[in-house]
Amino acid sequence: MGNLHDGHLSLIQKARQQQTDCIVVSIFVNHLQFLPNEDFEQYPRTLEEDCKRLKSYDVGIVFAPDEKTLYPEPQETLLTLPPIANELEGKFRPGFFCGVATVVLKLFNIIQPQIAIFGNKDFQQLHIVKKMVKQLNLPINILAGETIRLQNGLALSSRNRYLNEVQVEEATRLYQTLNEIKQFVEKGNKDFKSLQENAVNILTEFGWRVDYIELRQKNDLSIATLDDTDFVVLGAAWLNKTRLIDNLEIHCK
Repeated sequence: MGNLHDGHLSLIQKARQQQTDCIVVSIFVNHLQFLPNEDFEQYPRTLEEDCKRLKSYDVGIVFAPDEKTLYPEPQETLLTLPPIANELEGKFRPGFFCGVATVVLKLFNIIQPQIAIFGNKDFQQLHIVKKMVKQLNLPINILAGETIRLQNGLALSSRNRYLNEVQVEEATRLYQTLNEIKQFVEKGNKDFKSLQENAVNILTEFGWRVDYIELRQKNDLSIATLDDTDFVVLGAAWLNKTRLIDNLEIHCK
């Protein structure tokens, strides 16, 4: 959605590694994925600055359509998504993934890419896009780009600019809390319920309002079980008026 940071730019670097003929960067703040009380109007729009940054990244096309191009009339045709779209992010932001899937499918139809790269920070979104591409037989290879972090562990996000200097330091606590769960699970602690509850309690004690901290099976985001070996721990929480999300993958031998 623009306001490019090093996380976005790392996706372009990954695209360059694929030896493609042309790299297309799409920039569009999609109203369909914002709830009425969310920050659609305030979301940072920095197209001119973004284009300047992209000049040194060998980008062939910046596709930055206006609203009328992607939504020439009210969008009444929508996808029915799998049940996972109503869990985690979907539970707290109902309709979010329907808006994401709709605009991504539109962009795919217009651009006709052979490869599309999405950041792993939005783990559930990546999962749903992969499933959409597979089930709709779209001839596109979906690749994941790793989450890019500051030295203190904070995942890069356009919404980080809503944070003041003190809040930026506190924001790292979400990553630290997820990382503690990761370490416990890798050491053999599979009391998932207690790990999740403790994490929520820790964040709450420091003034966060937690939407969820959950361990899920990495492959399909189903509820984690004791027999699983590959997990992802996902979290979303509010620091003052800024909502942050993050995740960490976990592998148990």
